[in-house]
Amino acid sequence: MIIVVAGVSGTGKSTVGQALSKQLSLPFIDADDFHPEVNKAKMQSGIPLTDDDRWPWLQTLAGELARYEQQKGVVLACSALKESYRNVLSANDTLPIEWVVLTGSYGLLSARLSARENHFFDGRLLENQLQTFEMPTYGLKVDVSATLDDIIKDATAYVHSASLQG
Repeated sequence: MIIVVAGVSGTGKSTVGQALSKQLSLPFIDADDFHPEVNKAKMQSGIPLTDDDRWPWLQTLAGELARYEQQKGVVLACSALKESYRNVLSANDTLPIEWVVLTGSYGLLSARLSARENHFFDGRLLENQLQTFEMPTYGLKVDVSATLDDIIKDATAYVHSASLQG
């Protein structure tokens, strides 16, 4: 079972992904850990990443998903902002990916990013991410104004339902 928790910065992908991985007894990986230092430096300076910046990172993540597919699965927290990025992530997999897409208002996300400490993402990039984000027509969409418990409950039910249908 492969699950990707997607959304713009500030939606809580890592928090939700870690909680979901614990709930489902799957390993967790965070896409942020795979960014090269040059990407982190750009974001820290308030410079948006380009597609050219993202392709090698996405290909690395696709390789990780394929590796975990050979085991019992994984939960990945990744922005996956565009459909083309999601296609790269799923290119090597034979199992379907279950997508949990986190959404929230600009005000909520901005407040969360302002409260963040010790993270390379500059909150000034939120607007760029929101403009870049292409909402998928598939997967579970969850508004992050809900409690973490409710988000995990909904995501777990969705994943279980999807695995029964698959």
